[in-house]
Amino acid sequence: MIKGRPLRRLALLACAAAVMVTGLSPAAQATPRATPSRTLDSSTRFYVDPHSEAAHQALTDLRAGHITDARNMAELATWPEAIWLTDGTPRQVGARVKDLVRDARATRSVPLLVLYNIPGRDCGSYSTGGAADSAAYDAWVKAVAGAIGTSKAVVIVEPDSLALLPKDCGPTTDPTGSLTTARIAEVRSAVGTLGADPATSVYLDAGTSNWQPVGEITGRLLDAGLRQAQGFALNVSNYQPTDQLNRYATWVSKCVWFSASSADAAGPASRCASQYYSSAAPNDGLPGDAVEFADPSTWHWTDAWYDSNVGTPPTDRLTHYVLDTSRNGLGAWTAPPGKYTDDEHWCNAPGRGVGDRPTTDTGAPLADAYLYVKTIGESDGTCHRGTAGPGDPEYGGVEDPPAGAWWPDFAHTLARNASPPMTFNYPR
Repeated sequence: MIKGRPLRRLALLACAAAVMVTGLSPAAQATPRATPSRTLDSSTRFYVDPHSEAAHQALTDLRAGHITDARNMAELATWPEAIWLTDGTPRQVGARVKDLVRDARATRSVPLLVLYNIPGRDCGSYSTGGAADSAAYDAWVKAVAGAIGTSKAVVIVEPDSLALLPKDCGPTTDPTGSLTTARIAEVRSAVGTLGADPATSVYLDAGTSNWQPVGEITGRLLDAGLRQAQGFALNVSNYQPTDQLNRYATWVSKCVWFSASSADAAGPASRCASQYYSSAAPNDGLPGDAVEFADPSTWHWTDAWYDSNVGTPPTDRLTHYVLDTSRNGLGAWTAPPGKYTDDEHWCNAPGRGVGDRPTTDTGAPLADAYLYVKTIGESDGTCHRGTAGPGDPEYGGVEDPPAGAWWPDFAHTLARNASPPMTFNYPR
């Protein structure tokens, strides 16, 4: 048993984590931008939930004598994470948001909220759920917007909703296209409703850098109201490395510019070169043949296409974005070739680590912030890696918790492998 001053000191640290409400560290100062967003600037302090899972886990670990884990969780609990809004009646979600806004205002901080209640969510897979229909969703979003009121807030709209449209769920899911049309309209309406308040900054989810081709996701973003938002969000609940995300996001921003400045009425965004552009492309300036994976070693071909066809647009006219760095400290995971029929690399990726701390000092001119959007330590779902199960072979056959459930072992691994290492976020 550990006794004496070290244990007492750690107890104080863990308790402080459980009650501390702070924002960004003193070093988290924003780089000046030609077109700043409504809310995110050098003065932004994001709300820290004093009752977070990490704060509770720190005390649990401390009582169990797991000192290193307790310290890691105590450190994690001092950093801001997004609050996910996933269900409830309009009245219920409105009451919850009012409480969050009130608590954030009391600490002179800004809440980071995620809307995740779109009808037909996740193709009925691990994170199935969502509002019953478009009307129910509209009423729910209006309740969120009404509860925010004139207070400052940052809202990420519907992770995966555009990268995984109903038409992408399978050949029989949306044969007439009506569900996809409704999805685009639902997201566009949510952006308009939330963005009506000038103190609310809205970022529309765009998947991640190894998913939809640049031109495809750009077209979907534009259809869903991107120009009424402050920008888009990438890598929510994913693991792609920050440098690749910034590169991909810059292409999306340039594709938005290309689309707006082109006289081609036949959908110019579809002409943008993607992360799958390769040397197999015909020499006509159009995107080339897709390779199986978005291999960054071939991305110079995409850079060359944008240099040739888009050039260097004015920075103050390019679309901004935010990145989720909650779990990308060690980058993405891929199983050894041939090990699984489907490695489910996005699902509870083993051996990963927390990434860059939340900050508005990104060093990337179009990146408004790096954020912890995914709750660090929550499961992605029950992964089987294409096997018959019953458990996850990457975790010794243990069954992963359901999507959204807190998983202490996963949280400990992510914090232990954090890159850069975990630190306390002291109030400024």
